[in-house]
Amino acid sequence: MPTKLIINCETGEQTEVELTAEEIAQREKDAKAYEAEKKAKDDALAVQAKLKADVLKRLGLTEDEAKALLS
Repeated sequence: MPTKLIINCETGEQTEVELTAEEIAQREKDAKAYEAEKKAKDDALAVQAKLKADVLKRLGLTEDEAKALLS
C-alpha cells in the first residue's frame, strides 16, 4: 500500500503512514489530470512547431536552414 512521510519540523521525527483510500483516489485523479495537461501542452507545442516550419518553408528556406534557426 502507498505511504506518505510525515515530518515533525520541531523534533525532526519522521513517521511513515499508509495512505487512506481517499488519498489514493486523489493521487490517481491528480496523476490523470497531470497527464491530460501534459498531453495538451505537448500537442500545442507540436502544432506551433509545425506552423513555424510551414512559415519557414514559405520563406524559401531549406530544411537545414530552418533547423538551424529553430535550434
